[in-house]
Amino acid sequence: MTAFIDIILSGVFHAAVLFLLAGGLQLVFGVQKIVNLACGAFYALGAYFGITLVSLAIKFGMPAYGLILVLIVAGLLMGLVGPIIERLLRLVYDREEGFQLLLTFAIMLLLEDLIRMIWGATPMTLGNLSMAYGQLNFASTSIPTYKLLVIGASIILALGLGWILQKTNFGRIVRATAENRRMSEAMGVNVVWINVAIFTLGTTLGTIGGALVVPTAAASLEVISEVVVEAFAVVVIGGLGSMRGALVGALIVGVMRAFAVSIYAEIDLLLIYLIVIGILIFKPAGLFGKAVES
Repeated sequence: MTAFIDIILSGVFHAAVLFLLAGGLQLVFGVQKIVNLACGAFYALGAYFGITLVSLAIKFGMPAYGLILVLIVAGLLMGLVGPIIERLLRLVYDREEGFQLLLTFAIMLLLEDLIRMIWGATPMTLGNLSMAYGQLNFASTSIPTYKLLVIGASIILALGLGWILQKTNFGRIVRATAENRRMSEAMGVNVVWINVAIFTLGTTLGTIGGALVVPTAAASLEVISEVVVEAFAVVVIGGLGSMRGALVGALIVGVMRAFAVSIYAEIDLLLIYLIVIGILIFKPAGLFGKAVES
């Protein structure tokens, strides 16, 4: 029973972080129709800068219980690279998907080299910082409080994002732009500003996800390609452009990978690939995606 709870918690924790990354990917595609391969680099930027900012906060005597807020601030600050990257993407908004993929892949490589120049190629960690929050005892097992805090923070961010998109004037404009860009422009919507805002928001979700995970895992350059694979697996499973699909897909990937690691670690990514292949064969649009009409 204890092992089962640990596996489920680890899977949900990973899913919570993965949802932020995949949610940003879904948001950008839904509005801008850009498949953003650079999302993994945003995640890594948040992780590395999170370590830097937390190290500074500890140096100046900040108590441990406030460090999760420092990580969120680190993610928010790194999200400011969004407007810069969006300016480059304007070159391919009306180009074929191949050009978009090539440019975002080039941006990923550029950011990877930038990370290597600033922080080096050696993985970085925050040690046992997550244990500073202690543990909760439940059903004869100990649950790390930090993981529960991250899961809660992801839920709050998801609910906040849903509220913004569904209940605010900005959200209505975003949904109208995603549905019909030309009509929105004709109605006086500043589509350029919407693109900047949405891409920055999507970038920030990725950088916050990267920052929140570093107390439990090392920040490394290898994580860039790994999280890109996972994020796109979530998108394929849930359906491209569906935020509900991103949530369900993240839970599937997170929990299934946790079970795979506990049984035989070498098959964790293989299991995800098999799920993705099955979805592509039997439901190509994803669980919540819309089928393309021919």
